[in-house]
This record gives sequence, C-alpha cells and structure tokens, in this order.
Amino acid sequence: MLLTVYPTNLNNKHIEQIVQVIEQGGVIICPTDTLYAFACDINNVKAARKLAYLKGKVLEKSHFSVVCSNISQVSQYVKPLSNEQFRILKDNLPGPFTFVFNTSPKTPKIFQTKKQTIGVRIPNNNVVLAIVEAFGRPLLTSSLPKEDKSEEDYANPELIDEQYGDKVDLVVNGGEVSNVPSTVVNLTDDQPLIIREGLALPNF
Repeated sequence: MLLTVYPTNLNNKHIEQIVQVIEQGGVIICPTDTLYAFACDINNVKAARKLAYLKGKVLEKSHFSVVCSNISQVSQYVKPLSNEQFRILKDNLPGPFTFVFNTSPKTPKIFQTKKQTIGVRIPNNNVVLAIVEAFGRPLLTSSLPKEDKSEEDYANPELIDEQYGDKVDLVVNGGEVSNVPSTVVNLTDDQPLIIREGLALPNF
C-alpha cells in the first residue's frame, strides 16, 4: 500500500494511520533526508526479524540504526553523553548523519551484541520526525538493499512501491529525497571519526 503525505502540510490522520501500522508490528518504508528506509518498532523483535529478512540477513547479524525525534530521546539509548558529544549532536542535527555510540543498558536486546554500539539518526525530514514523535519512541531503521540498482531507485517512492509494496505493510510517499546516503560518524572514542562520507560533512 502506498500512502502519500505532504512534508509541508502534514495530515495528522495520515500520521496516525502510519503509527497504527507500526504499533501492530508492521514494517514500513519511509523517507529520510537521504534515502528511503525500512522502519519498524524498536521493541518488536518479530518486526525486526522481518526487516532483517527483507535485507536478506538474519536478525543477529544485522546492523540497524534508530531514528529519534530529538537529542533527549537519543540519550535514553546510549551511554551518558559527554559535553563534546552533546555539542556535536546539537551542531549537526537534524541532518544527514548517523552517529555511532556505545549502547546503554536500556538499549533493546537486538543491539546488545559483542560490538555494543548503536547508530542514531535525527533526519532533517518532517515526515519521519512526525512519525517518531507521534509513535513516542525511536524507530528501528535500515536502508533498502542495493541489489545492483541505481541510487535514484532508492529516492523515488513510486519505484520503491513497485518493488516492495507487496513485501512491506506500508510505503510512505513523502516525495523524492536525496539519492546520497548519510554520513556515518563514530563517536565511541574521544575523537570523532568519519566512517563513511555521505550527503554532507559534519561540523566538529
């Protein structure tokens, strides 16, 4: 199912409809400020397993990120933020970045792996932020598998619906987005380290 929403004029009923799908254990595809991504309830293991399956992986070997609505929400899932870490987040978010932190004891079990790290995002996209805010907790997310397709295929919701509409519970059409992935920054050590260059360079 393809549901069209308008980022500049969000309809609360549409957001409620999306949240209801997630609360019922559904996996959706929604826009970010980079590419479209799979998303589900961070606390629903069954939904997470389905998300991993769509990526062609098993849950235990998957690498997910979480999309939060604000820094306060981020702080619930990572070890206590240092002043420098907080400043970096404040200076760069919302934005096209994935920041990797050490997990906290409150982090869901699917992130309690040997690495004990978690990637967090606060995208500069009204649609996904409205979904997370209405849902009340972060979304578990992962980019769509490449499958030898061009980046444009992962920025166009109609093309995405053609491929995944019958595999997920809902595709949220929030318009075309960037065709460049997020920049990944490791913040588990004292000095930030760019792991992958993406849409923008962070302000350190």
